[in-house]
Amino acid sequence: MSTRTEDTSSYADAIQAPGTDESVWEAWPGWESLREFPLPPRGRVVVVAAHPDDEVLGLGGTLARLAATGHGLTVVSVTDGEGSHPDSRVVRPHELVRLRAEETRTALERLGAGDAEIVRLHVPDSGVHRHEEAVRRALVQLCSGAVLVAAPWTADVHSDHEAAGRAARAAAHESDAPFVEYPVWMWHWARPEDPRVPWERAARLTLPAEVQARKRHAVDAFASQIRPLGPGAEDAAVLPPEELAHHLRPREVVFL
Repeated sequence: MSTRTEDTSSYADAIQAPGTDESVWEAWPGWESLREFPLPPRGRVVVVAAHPDDEVLGLGGTLARLAATGHGLTVVSVTDGEGSHPDSRVVRPHELVRLRAEETRTALERLGAGDAEIVRLHVPDSGVHRHEEAVRRALVQLCSGAVLVAAPWTADVHSDHEAAGRAARAAAHESDAPFVEYPVWMWHWARPEDPRVPWERAARLTLPAEVQARKRHAVDAFASQIRPLGPGAEDAAVLPPEELAHHLRPREVVFL
């Protein structure tokens, strides 16, 4: 992905606009100033995803680390991700529901987290904000007793991510569980030192080489998202290689 500087006013949102090249992020010296986030030594961790694949893109390496140390894992898919290709004539929404569920299970197995509990809330894709209170109520029970709850960043510039994050934050607070947020689309629309990003709350999770390899293998499970469904523009990959590069680094980031 290039660091294009052309006018982006014609784009509907920051996600559709040209993004920041991964080489810009990798050259950022600010990584070293981020504190290392200490994972809890034991207990159950709940990871909330707005769509199937968010949890692996944002925290797949951390899930692998947690699974390797015997933590219980609950992965919550708020939506089924059926809206990723709304105009496709190749794969219908109900088929995407099945595909994305299978991809998630395969990805977790590749992370060594095949025993993770997967909970699907079946909220309509692109409509989480309309069901935010119901999501919060469902998450309260799931977060009870958790040693950590992680959810999409509430300022990720994607309405489903933000609503899922708000619901999870409220549920974690009600359950008295520690809470962190993980960015997904931020790496696309933001830049190093971007004032819209709360860097003072950021912490990194370092991924050893073997964990990075597991994550790469897990990300590759999401074929419906990283490869075209067909030849038409409506079937293009949601996550082309330049976008995936943001999620295959030797570190992940959370906001405290």
